[in-house]
Amino acid sequence: MRAALLLLLAGLAACTVGPQARDNVANYDFGLVQTDKEVRPRLQYDLLLAAVSAPAWMDNSGICYRLAYQDSTHPRTYAQSRWVMPPAALLGNRLRARIARASTAGVYTPADGVRADYTLRLELEEFSQVFDASDSSRAVVRLRASLIRNRGLVAQQGFAIERASATPNAEGGVQALIAASDEAGDRLIDWLAANMKK
Repeated sequence: MRAALLLLLAGLAACTVGPQARDNVANYDFGLVQTDKEVRPRLQYDLLLAAVSAPAWMDNSGICYRLAYQDSTHPRTYAQSRWVMPPAALLGNRLRARIARASTAGVYTPADGVRADYTLRLELEEFSQVFDASDSSRAVVRLRASLIRNRGLVAQQGFAIERASATPNAEGGVQALIAASDEAGDRLIDWLAANMKK
């Protein structure tokens, strides 16, 4: 009887170890889209926003950081923090929402199966927290935009945004990456407004 009770207690302890370890992982998304400020719609033509592409090393939910003071060519990921989906998907959702708020026309995805006046292709080149020292970091977001109309390239532009992290950890990196992404969205909308014409 005593042996059976000990075996049962050991089994229960083993069951609690797994979930507790998983519960320690912090999951992040981009949060709610800020709607507190008035947005003047400036885009007047239907836009098809293709899925944001990214390098293979970024095709996961890891929150990437680089230790520039040691070796900036070695991307690392936090062990106990991650995005809820790959950064390219999160960024695509955020940009689509921001562009839709700035448009009087439709903003579509390929899944909608509709034709649009323009197609926007985005390539995410960098999306990481860069440490220049052990206690100092910044978010780096780099992307390339290609605006296409009738299968022809209308314009192409690279965007590079950096934002200082408030704290040198995953949470600070996440907040800085979100801020840098929103700034990239604002610049992208300005660029679209200047290049989308009949």
